Amino acid sequence: MLRISKIMDYGTLVLTYMAGCPERLCSASELARALGLNPPTVSKVLKLLGRHGLVRSVRGVQGGYALGRPASEISIAQVIDALEDQPFGLTECTAIPGSCDFETGCTLRENWQRINAIVRRTLEDVSVADMARPQPMPLSRSGGAQAVVRRQPVV
Repeated sequence: MLRISKIMDYGTLVLTYMAGCPERLCSASELARALGLNPPTVSKVLKLLGRHGLVRSVRGVQGGYALGRPASEISIAQVIDALEDQPFGLTECTAIPGSCDFETGCTLRENWQRINAIVRRTLEDVSVADMARPQPMPLSRSGGAQAVVRRQPVV
């Protein structure tokens, strides 16, 4: 099963919360309380996001954290890159080329790379702003839900 990590989920929660009040500084403790998360975890997430410029910190009594740039300019792919320990990849060979002993003779590798590229592009097309406003899932031809990404123009 494909799943995002808890740290990735928490990072998305933190950023979407902050996107709801972009003019305000949020403290790590406020974010933890509002989101029901462990304060040390929120601090870790903020530190990692800050290293990648996705949030900025302001020191002082009235300090806190704010988005490093508008939520519409922060893609979910950038959030993953900031929070995950290794490069993005659905399989070991798509994340770290050369890491699999069977890579050179693998008949599935090219297809996994193609799927990986499609997923990555989709993650690049979804912004934190998109995540902050839920979108209805239209039904596909087979009757199941189908993901549709609508990117808002950057103004």
